[in-house]
Amino acid sequence: MAQHFDLEEQEQLDQLKHFWNKWGTPITGALIVVLGGFAAWNGYQYWQARQSTQAAALADAVTQAVEGRQLDRVGQALVDLKGSYAGTQQAAQAGLLAAKAYADAGQWDQAKETLTWVADKGSDNGLQSLARVRLASVLIEQKQPDAALQQLSASFPAEFTAVAADRRGDALAQQDKKTQAVAEYQKAYKAFDSQTDYRRLVEFKLNALGVQVQPQTSPTEAKL
Repeated sequence: MAQHFDLEEQEQLDQLKHFWNKWGTPITGALIVVLGGFAAWNGYQYWQARQSTQAAALADAVTQAVEGRQLDRVGQALVDLKGSYAGTQQAAQAGLLAAKAYADAGQWDQAKETLTWVADKGSDNGLQSLARVRLASVLIEQKQPDAALQQLSASFPAEFTAVAADRRGDALAQQDKKTQAVAEYQKAYKAFDSQTDYRRLVEFKLNALGVQVQPQTSPTEAKL
């Protein structure tokens, strides 16, 4: 009986050897690929977390520098963010904050450069759109309506439709294109909620161009 089991065990071992000789290499290769991919994914996740943490630290440095009105430190922190963490959301947010600080200080060229970077390199569509709208405002302030309209010709998410139309109206008015400006202001007026202060500003601009608007509900209110 013991000999029978020995023969049966030997036969199973021979079958296993045969199977492994035939399929061992493909199986090993597949395991290497799977395990290698798993290790790479874990490594990528770790790298992303590390990038995010370091970018957040630099973004915090920008925030502190802005609050302390130390624009030279703002610039240095931005250089580091642009150099190593340009694709992070923290970098885009810090860029928007820095650009506002530059604009508040009347440093329009620095504001324009920073907003251009966020608009071109930002990884978040919403932050990019916000940067383009603000960049258009800076360009209008610098009496560059053509460049502003170029920025505003981009595709914007729905939530930016109204403010982008208002900015286009400003640029067209600066070009003395009254009819086109009125058309854009009217788009903005219709898109803004009636309770929004911004809508009253658009109404004032229309009045200044000799256009009286009729009170009406916004698209949001019409659905209620």
